[in-house]
Amino acid sequence: MPIDIAMNKTTKVTTGMKTRSTTDITRRGLLRLGVGAAGLAVLTTLPGFGLIQSANAASDAAQRIADHFSNVATMTGEFVQFGPRGEQTGGKFFIQRPGKLRFNYEPPSGYRVIADGKNVVIDNNKLNTMDMYPLSKTPLKLLLDERIDLSGKRVKSVREENDLTTIQLADRQFFGNSTITLMFDPKSYELRQWTITDPQGKDTTVMIFNVQQGVKIDQGLFVVDYKRNYELNRPGAKTSNR
Repeated sequence: MPIDIAMNKTTKVTTGMKTRSTTDITRRGLLRLGVGAAGLAVLTTLPGFGLIQSANAASDAAQRIADHFSNVATMTGEFVQFGPRGEQTGGKFFIQRPGKLRFNYEPPSGYRVIADGKNVVIDNNKLNTMDMYPLSKTPLKLLLDERIDLSGKRVKSVREENDLTTIQLADRQFFGNSTITLMFDPKSYELRQWTITDPQGKDTTVMIFNVQQGVKIDQGLFVVDYKRNYELNRPGAKTSNR
C-alpha cells in the first residue's frame, strides 16, 4: 500500500535497519502516511528518549536542522515503508519542495503516490483506481512546506538524542489529531525518516536511503492525470475492487 498519514506510537527506524517501525502497505496505509484528510496524532514520551521539548523550548540545534532541511529544494532516493501490521514495501521517491512528491512502489505493488503542489493522488494502476486529497489537508504538507518553522504551534515536541533529533509536527485545524514526526541526523542534519500517525494511533513509517540532494528532477514525475481521475471517479464509473 502507498503512503500513509498516521502516528501516535513512534518507533525508530535507523539506516542500518537494526530497528524498524511498522507501517501499513495498503490503501489505508497510504492514507496514513500523509495522504488522507484525517491522517496523523499526538506523540508522548517514550522509554529511552531524552527530554521532550515544547515548540516554545525548541533548541538551537533543532532549529538549525529545520533551517538546513528548508534549504534542500530537491531529494531523490530509495525508501522502505513499514505498516502497523508489520508489512513492508519499498521503491523510489522524488521530492521537490515546496509541495511536490512522487513515490513509485516496486512490484508487485501497483501504487504510485503523486503530489503536484495542490493535491495528492494515490494511483493504483493494478486495480485501476485513483484517490485524490487536497495537499493542504494532509500531514504531508508539513514535510513539503517551504520552511519548517519551530516557533509556531505546529511543533508538538522536539527530542534530542546522540544519534537522532526528532521533531513532531501537527496542525489540528487541518489534520485533526494526526501528526507527522521527522527524524534527522544531528550531525549531518539529513532527514532519515518520518512517521505519520492517524487519530487511531496507527503508524506508518518511511525510511529513506541512498539519498541525493539538489538534483534536477523531471517535472513530468509530478504531473497528476486529472482527466483519468475524473473518469475513474465520476458518478456511474466502473472500477475494479472499489
